[in-house]
Amino acid sequence: MTRVGVLGAGSWGTTLAHLLAAKGCDVRLWAFEPEVAEAINARRLNPLYLPDAPLDSRLAASTVIGDVIAGAELIVSAAPSHAVRSVLAPIRDQLAGRLVLSATKGLEAGTLARMSQVVYELAPTARFVVLSGPSFAREVYDGQPTLVVAASSDAEAARSAQQVFATPRFRVYTGGDVIGVELAGALKNVIAIAAGILDGLGLGSNTRAALITRGLAEMARLGVAEGAEPVTFAGLAGMGDLILTATGDLSRNRGLGVALAQGQSFKAYQATHRSVAEGANASRAGSALAARRGVELPIAERVCAVLFDGKPVRDTVAELMERELKAETWR
Repeated sequence: MTRVGVLGAGSWGTTLAHLLAAKGCDVRLWAFEPEVAEAINARRLNPLYLPDAPLDSRLAASTVIGDVIAGAELIVSAAPSHAVRSVLAPIRDQLAGRLVLSATKGLEAGTLARMSQVVYELAPTARFVVLSGPSFAREVYDGQPTLVVAASSDAEAARSAQQVFATPRFRVYTGGDVIGVELAGALKNVIAIAAGILDGLGLGSNTRAALITRGLAEMARLGVAEGAEPVTFAGLAGMGDLILTATGDLSRNRGLGVALAQGQSFKAYQATHRSVAEGANASRAGSALAARRGVELPIAERVCAVLFDGKPVRDTVAELMERELKAETWR
């Protein structure tokens, strides 16, 4: 029986913990909020992040990270990107040589680091894997067929994660492009906010299709500049997750975009939503990373301006349409 410690009891961390427990793994889930851990242990529910979803009876929750990772063969990091460093730093010594899988789709604000860079900075000998792809937590919980990719520079680590997570309804592919998978997972959230803005403005299918296509080009352009493989952005972590997040009603990032288009400020939206829309921070971090590399990200830059500078959403659409005419490809 595989022992797994999952760090982060949001909707995605809870869903992955439930999936693994139902598969027969010995799973411990770390929750930041004591009330979440208590509810999972007493009532088999996570009322804050995955309500109305009974959890496997074998899943145990705790607010003590040391207890969660003790003896774990696999450590799953599922905290929001802004919290990953603070969650992992106190246990950095215990991460050495361990299989660490990141289920976080975001970039660290300030440092602009991908989650692999955060992990390797804290624990250079950790065996890192990133899990990404089109995967709404609730649909995975409901057993909807889902396909994802586990990527690592260590092929054996990727295969180990594949074997642990794969079920008849959760198909896991392996890959080696960690940079591409991580950047795709973070940047598609930014494009999803833009897609929500378009939907909130009542724009149609032509506009949405164009946005998704050009958004994918932005993601790939920055990814290649950072050393990613272009083909990654045509795969599950790129195109697959982008289509899902930019069009699905369960998308937190798309929902944020709709709210912005309807006149709500980002600050007001944050005050009424507990779950993190990773695309907000990723718009700022991605734009800064692009500036560092001399790469143009017109969509991400304008999403960032709407979120943090109060730029009117209709102005951003006009600006994108009136940009200098150019060739479609960037090479």
